[in-house]
Amino acid sequence: MGTKNNSKLFYTCSLIEFIGRKIKRTRREVVDFLGNDVLERIYEYSDIFHCEPIEKVAAEFIEEVHMTEGVFNNVADCRYHIPDYWTIGEVYERLIEDCYPDEMILEGLWEVYHSWIDESISDYNTDFYYQPRDYIAACYVRGEIL
Repeated sequence: MGTKNNSKLFYTCSLIEFIGRKIKRTRREVVDFLGNDVLERIYEYSDIFHCEPIEKVAAEFIEEVHMTEGVFNNVADCRYHIPDYWTIGEVYERLIEDCYPDEMILEGLWEVYHSWIDESISDYNTDFYYQPRDYIAACYVRGEIL
């Protein structure tokens, strides 16, 4: 449906993942903290933000929107190999690209992070996050793991 390999979306999703790990929040909570306007700014200027260390960019947004630390720690809870934040960012990027047209990418981002699938992708003790992209998209569309 959408542009494949949308680098702006990839960076935005990876930054959401990085921030979530840093402040121990679900990715849905990170998206809520950021809000639509900030998410749009991250997306639009991702090529500029990408030139800075992701730790610095994350710290600036955490401070800007006054994010607080939570208790969600899927990294510590992981009993197996922990996927890096770029890997998980790519899972979200592909899912959003596969399910939403280009002109609805940011709406798609909001919808995906606020759906049931956010919890499934964030559970690193399952093999769901590294399933083929078409399978993950089919699950999302159906509203359940097939």
